[in-house]
Amino acid sequence: MNRELLEKPFEPAQIRQRRGRNGVLDYIEGHNVVHRLNQALDGAWSFEITHHEVREDEVLVLGKLTAEGITKMNFGVSQVTREKGSGALISLGDDLKAAATDALKKCATFLGVGLHLYADKPLNGRGAAGRGSGAPPRPPDGPAGPGAAAPSPGSPDTNGHVAGHGEPSAVTGRATQRQLDTIVNIALAKGLKPAEIDATSLKKFSRKPAALSVKEASTLIQELSNIPRARR
Repeated sequence: MNRELLEKPFEPAQIRQRRGRNGVLDYIEGHNVVHRLNQALDGAWSFEITHHEVREDEVLVLGKLTAEGITKMNFGVSQVTREKGSGALISLGDDLKAAATDALKKCATFLGVGLHLYADKPLNGRGAAGRGSGAPPRPPDGPAGPGAAAPSPGSPDTNGHVAGHGEPSAVTGRATQRQLDTIVNIALAKGLKPAEIDATSLKKFSRKPAALSVKEASTLIQELSNIPRARR
C-alpha cells in the first residue's frame, strides 16, 4: 500500500465544485478516485455494497472498501430522480450507482484519498486566498445540531466528504458539521452506540465530539475508522 500516493493531493484541474446545502463544496469525481486506488494499491482492492435502502426521495447504501486486509465502511446517498409532472422514476439503477460512487469516495477518504479537501489550509493555491475573482467565497457552517455550539468555518467529511456538508475552518475552530456527520456515519457503520462515541472522545480529549476542534475531530474520525465493526 503506497500511503504517500494515496494521500497525494489531487491537481486543481481534477477538483470539481458543486453547490451544497451550506455553500460551495469541492469534490473529486469517482473515476479519479478509482484511478488513485488502482495506482496506490496495484489494483488489489475490492468494493461492495453490503446494504441499500430506497426511500421516497433518496437512496442510501452502505459500502465496504477492502485492501490488504484493511476494511473501511461508510454510507453513500443520492437523490431519487423523477420525471417532472408524473413523478415517475427515471432510473433507480442510476440513482443507486451514484450512491455507490458516493460511498466509495467516502470509504477512500479513510485511506487518505482526497483527504486534503478537508484540510484547514487551502492546498495547491485553492481556498479563499487562491480562488479566482469570480469564485464565490466559502460560507461558514450551520449549527452542529441540538445542544452543540455553532462551528467556525471548517473541515471534513470527510471527508469523510463522508460526509458532506460545510467547508474547512481554522485548525483551532470548532468541529464542522461535515466532521460531525462523518463521526455519526462511522458509528453506524461500526455498530457503535452514541454513548460509545462520546466515551471515546471524552477519554482522548476530555470533550464530546461537538466540542472538539477541527484537528481533534479529524483525529477522532481516523481512530474510529480503525475500530473493528462491533458484533451484537
